[in-house]
Amino acid sequence: MKAIRRFTVRTVLPEPIAALDTLATNLRWSWHEPTRELFQSLDPELWEESRHDPAGFLGLVTREQFQQLALDPDVVERVRAAAEDLRRYLEEPRWYQGLGEDRPRCIAYFSPEYGITEVLPQYSGGLGILAGDHLKSASDLGVPLIGVGLLYQAGYFKQALSRDAWQQETYPVIDPDALPLTLLKEEDGTPCTVTLSLPNGRKLHAQIWRADVGRVPLLLLDSNIPSNDDGARSITDRLYGGGGDHRLQQELLLGMGGVKALRIFQRLTGGRAPEVFHTNEGHAGFLGIERIQELMSGPQPLTWEEALVAGRASTVFTTHTPVAAGIDRFDAAQIKYFFDAGLAPDVPTAKVLELGRESYDGGDPSVFNMAVMGLRLAQRANGVAKLHGVVSREMFSGLWPGFDSSEVPITSVTNGVHVPTWVDPQITAMAEGLAPNAGVGRRWDVVFNVPDEQIWQTRRELRSRLIDDVRRRVRSAWRKRGAGEAELTWTDSILSPDILTIGFARRVPTYKRLTLMLRDPDRLKRLLLDPEHPVQIVIAGKSHPADDAGKKMIQDLVHFTDDPEVRHRIAFLPNYDIAMARTLFPGCDVWLNNPLRPLEACGTSGMKAAINGSLNLSVLDGWWDEMYDGSNGWAIPTASGTSTPHERDDIEAAALYELLETQIAPRFYGASGKGTGAESAGAAGPSSAGEAEGTGSIDAVPTHWVSMIKHTLSHLGPAVSADRMVGDYVRELYTPAAVAGRTARADDYRLARELAAWTKHVRSNWSQVHVEHIDSGGLSEMPQIGDKLQVNAYLNLGVLNPADVLVELAYGKVDDSDQLTTVGLADLEPEENLGNGRYKFSGAVTIENSGAFGYTVRVIPRHTGLASKAELGLVVNA
Repeated sequence: MKAIRRFTVRTVLPEPIAALDTLATNLRWSWHEPTRELFQSLDPELWEESRHDPAGFLGLVTREQFQQLALDPDVVERVRAAAEDLRRYLEEPRWYQGLGEDRPRCIAYFSPEYGITEVLPQYSGGLGILAGDHLKSASDLGVPLIGVGLLYQAGYFKQALSRDAWQQETYPVIDPDALPLTLLKEEDGTPCTVTLSLPNGRKLHAQIWRADVGRVPLLLLDSNIPSNDDGARSITDRLYGGGGDHRLQQELLLGMGGVKALRIFQRLTGGRAPEVFHTNEGHAGFLGIERIQELMSGPQPLTWEEALVAGRASTVFTTHTPVAAGIDRFDAAQIKYFFDAGLAPDVPTAKVLELGRESYDGGDPSVFNMAVMGLRLAQRANGVAKLHGVVSREMFSGLWPGFDSSEVPITSVTNGVHVPTWVDPQITAMAEGLAPNAGVGRRWDVVFNVPDEQIWQTRRELRSRLIDDVRRRVRSAWRKRGAGEAELTWTDSILSPDILTIGFARRVPTYKRLTLMLRDPDRLKRLLLDPEHPVQIVIAGKSHPADDAGKKMIQDLVHFTDDPEVRHRIAFLPNYDIAMARTLFPGCDVWLNNPLRPLEACGTSGMKAAINGSLNLSVLDGWWDEMYDGSNGWAIPTASGTSTPHERDDIEAAALYELLETQIAPRFYGASGKGTGAESAGAAGPSSAGEAEGTGSIDAVPTHWVSMIKHTLSHLGPAVSADRMVGDYVRELYTPAAVAGRTARADDYRLARELAAWTKHVRSNWSQVHVEHIDSGGLSEMPQIGDKLQVNAYLNLGVLNPADVLVELAYGKVDDSDQLTTVGLADLEPEENLGNGRYKFSGAVTIENSGAFGYTVRVIPRHTGLASKAELGLVVNA
C-alpha cells in the first residue's frame, strides 16, 4: 500500500551523546575527516548504508543502540572532544579577524546553486561547486559571510542511460526535514516567510531554511508551502527548471526574496547587516532592485538616482561565462509585466528596464540581459580567471563605448577549490604539513621530502580504489540499461591499476567537446590497446535536459565505450556528482580538458585533480592559461583563428593524440614500458591479470613523472586553493566595496546624494565637452629618446568645471594605421581659464622608445566616488 503522507521523524539522542546532532547538522563534517571517522566508527555498516550522511546515519541507529553508545565512556569522550573541536572552530579568531578595521563586518553572497555535499543536492555543475567551496573557505578563514540561495524540491536531475545510451533524467523529490537544515521560525513558532507580489493579484510566499556551513549560515528559500497556489508552489521545483516565466520567477525570488530573507535573519539573530552584497552570476541580479526599493522607501527616502549610487557602491558582481548563450536573457515585456505588478512599488519600472536593456552596438534593445543588469548594479565586477577577465572585458565593452576593452572595469579573481574537501586523505597523509584542515598554514613544499617510491605507491592505491568504484558503477549502469547478470561478467575486470589512467568529467555543453577524443576512433583504439604504453580513460558528465546536442555527444561516446574490443579500457560513468568526484580526481594520473578556447571561464575540475597529484592535459584556457608552466602537465595547442570548425577539431585532436603517444604515456611508463604484460589480460581477462601487469615495470618508479607530481603539488597547491581565492576577494573587492558603501551611507547618504546629483549634471551636459585644439612643443627637429614632449590641450567644458574632468595625454608606439599599440598615460593639468567654459590644460612626457610615436588627448569625468575612470562610460577623444 502507498502512504498518503510522508514525514521524517527526528532522532532523540541520550544526553551524553546529544552533541552528535550538532555534529551532524553542521556541514563542516563534509570536509572534516575526523568528524566523518567518528560517525563511521559508531557503526561502519550503517555508515555505508547511510551513504556517509551523518543525519541519515542517525536516523538508522535504533534507540537501543543509542542507549548502549551513551553508556560507553570511550564513545562519550570522543563525542565530547569532537563537539569541543567544533565549538573552537566556530568561535575562535581566524585569519580574517587579524585584518584591519576596513574589512567588511558582514558579506552577503547570493548564488542560484550550492555544491557543498551530495547529501544536499542543490547544484548542477561548476558554478554550484564553486559557490560551495567559497562558503567553506570563508568559514575556514573566519570571513563573516552569509549565503543566500533557493531550496529546490528536486534539486538537479539524476542521470541514467537508456539501452541505446540516450541520457534519461529523473527528479527524486527531496524531503527538507531529512536534510541537515533548520526551518527559520518566528518567536511564536510559525515559519518565517518572505512575500513577493505577482501579476493578477497573486502572491509568492517562501519559507527560509538554514544550513550551517561551518561558521557560514546559508539561507535557502522554499516556495513549496500551503499558502501558495499551485503555480507559486512549483517555483522552486527544479534547479534551472521550466521556461521563461518560471526561470524569471526563480530569479526574482532569489534576488529580491533573498534580501528580504537576510533582513529576517538579521532581526532574529541580532546579527550585523551585510555591508557588501556579492552577486554570483546574473541569476541573483534582482537583489540590487530590492536594495534600491529599501532605500527609496526608508524613513528618509532616496531618489532613484541616489539609491542606485548607494547600492552600487557596496555591490560586487561576478560573471562566470564567456559564452553569450550562458547568460539569462528575458523579453523586456516579461520584466515589465512582473514589475508593473508591484514587485518594487517605489522603483519605476522604466528604470528597471533600462538596467538590463542591451542599449549598445550589437545589442537587442527588446531584450533584458541579466548580466548587463548585474554589471550596471555593481560598482565592482570580475571574471573568474585572468583570460576570462580579458574575454569579459571584450564581451561587455559595449557598455563602456569609447574606451579600449583593456580599460573596461571588469577585473578578475581566479577561482579556487576548497582543499580539505577535494584532497584525498592519502595525499595529505604522505607528508607532515599536508594534513587536512591545515588552512592557511598548509605546507605544500614538504612533498619534496616524500620518497618517490611512496608517492608512486600512493598513486597506485588511489588508482586501484577508482577502478573498484568504476567497476561497481559500470555494472550498475548496465543493469539500468536492461542488461542481465549473465551479460556483465566482463565488468569485473575492466581497467587495471597499473595502466595510465586519464579522467574527463564535467558538464556536457558542445563547447567542452566531450567527443574530441573520438575524432579518429582507430587512433584512439590504438592508444587504448598499445602493447607498450596502454591508456585507459574514465569519463563522466551530464548534459542539460534541453541540450540534445550534448546528449548526442554522450550517446556517441557511450557507443564507443560499448565496443567489446575496448570496453575494458574506457568507461562512461552516469550521474556524475560530488561522491563520484572524490574517487575520480585522486584516481586519475592525467586530467583532460579540451574546450574551445576561450570559452572555458575557469574549469576548476583540473584544479581538484592537481591537488591530488594528477597532471593536467588541457587546452590553454581558463585557469590553465595562467598556471601552466611546462612542468605541471601539458598544453594542447590551439588551432589558428583562420581554421574552420572542422579543421580546428582535426588539428587539436591530432595534437592530443600526439601528446599522449609521444610524451605522456612514455613518461608515465618510464624506459621499460609495459612489455606484453599489459595485453596478457585480453579484452576481458581475469582480474588477477591486471595485478600481474605490475610485475614487469611498476616497481621501476618513473622519476620524471614523480618529479612532475611533486612540482604540481608544491606550486599549484597554494595557487588553486579557495583560501587564496577568498583572500583575493576580501582584499581586492570586498574591502574596497565595504569602504565605498560606508562612505556612501555616511551623514545620511550625503556623498551618495552628491554623487547622484553630480552624475546627473555631468551626463546632462557631457555633449558640450570637446577638444578644440592641441599643440605641442619641446622637441628637436629630429626627436630622440629622452626628449620631453610638451602638450597643451584647449578644451571647451561648457558648464562643467576643470575639477569635474580628468584630461589625459595618451602616448606611445603607433602602427601603420596610427593606432597606439603601447599606451602610456599622463595627466594634463588646468593651466589657464580662457573664459566662456574654455580652458587650457598642459603637461609633458619623456619619450622613452625609438620608432613611430604618436599621442592623443582624452577627457573623462572625475569624482572621488567613482571606482574607475570608465565607470560612467563617458569619454571625449580628441
